[in-house]
Formats: sequence, C-alpha cells, structure tokens
Amino acid sequence: MTSADLHAAESNRATGQRTPPDVAAAERRTPLDVAAAERRTPLDVAAAERRTMVDSQLRTVGVLDEAVLGAMYTVPREDFMPAALRGLAYADATIEVASGRWLLEPMTLALLVQHAQVKRGERALVVGSATGYSAAVLAHIGLHVTALENDPALVAMATSAGVTSVSGPLEQGWPAAAPYDVILFEGAIETIPAGIAAQLAPGGRVAAVVRSDGVGRASAGPLISGGRIGGAPFLEVAAKPLPGFAAPRQFVF
Repeated sequence: MTSADLHAAESNRATGQRTPPDVAAAERRTPLDVAAAERRTPLDVAAAERRTMVDSQLRTVGVLDEAVLGAMYTVPREDFMPAALRGLAYADATIEVASGRWLLEPMTLALLVQHAQVKRGERALVVGSATGYSAAVLAHIGLHVTALENDPALVAMATSAGVTSVSGPLEQGWPAAAPYDVILFEGAIETIPAGIAAQLAPGGRVAAVVRSDGVGRASAGPLISGGRIGGAPFLEVAAKPLPGFAAPRQFVF
C-alpha cells in the first residue's frame, strides 16, 4: 500500500467511511460468526452485566474480597427482581421491589459484607430480606443464612428465586436460629432493638446503614453500649429506610 493509500484509508476512518480492509474484514465473517452473535441469549447478556457491575461498581470503590466479588458475579440479581424491573437488576441504585421496600444498591451491599468480614460456616440473619438477594449472596459465600421477611409477596418472590425465608415481625429478629455471627439489615435503620441485639453471638458483627440527622452511614462491627455499631462508619449512602426501625421521637417542651 502506497503512502497515498495510507492517507486515504486514514481519511476514510476519520470520516466514518469503511476502508477496503474494513470491507474485507466484514466479508470474512463466516455464517458461524453471524450465528454465534445471533445466539447470544438473555443469560449471556445478564452475565456480561454482572461482570460490568463487579468491575465498575464494586472494584472501583475498594471491594477486593474475592469471595464477595465471586458471589456477586455468580448470583443472578435479575432473578430477585419483579418481572417489570429485571432490566434494572444491575443498575447502581436502590430498587423498590414492593411498596416501601427496597434492595440495597450492589455497592452498598458488597461493602457491608466485606467490612463485616464474613466467613464460611458462620451463621447470618438478614433482617428484611425482601426478595432474598442479600441472603443468596451470603449463602454463596458459605454462610448459614436465616432470611427474615414479613411481606408474604416478598417471601413468595424469594422462594421462587430459591431462597427460603422465615416470616415474622422484623423488629423481633428470629431467636429460633440465634445466636448469629452476622446480622445484616436490608435497608437503613435508626436503631437496633434490644431483642435483635441479644441474638448476636459473642464476637458477632452487625452490618447496616444507620441513619442519623437524615444521613445514612454504612457501618459494620460489634455492638457496643447503647446498641450502637462499634467503629467508624465507612461510607455515606442514600439507602432507603427499612420500616420498623425508626428511633423513638423525643419531644422538647
């Protein structure tokens, strides 16, 4: 190819015109290449979206625990969405799965689990487990998970996705399977009821977004005096509140 040909090719690429090599490459596509592209299934698309979620939403904010990353790459988040919202499964946002009930955004969940330093074989309670996604992630890591939910429709959705939930008031926890090494709240809370605090095993950790003065702060660690999570919060997030965990209002006369 002469210098004039090279100049013409570069000019064509700059203007969006296909060059002879481009045409030749397109013509070399075999029927097998075309068929492979056409055979790309919704499962292939979802797997690609999960990979993008892990690489662009999780690794970039410091999620480095390979067990957490592996679980969130493997568990199909779209299976835990209402049918109309499956296309939003990997959005970097909280998702409303029922009236007033939300799933934590993937980044927040991954950071909470990582900071809680969960370990295979531990017992975990997910409070307000909704459609069961967080419980499925913990189970994939190797924890023995109790998923507590009080909305029958959400329990049914979790069951259809392969997660068995227990049903009861969220504020009471689930003492039947206590004590727990990890207690995770699927939503922002202002207070941890004493009854749930009592279900934490010695050395256990609580992972939650704690709201104070209108700001949600992700925290994970042991409980200290006053039912507070020990250690400094590691992230401010806009998680939606989990009903039933508002702090008692104090009146000033």
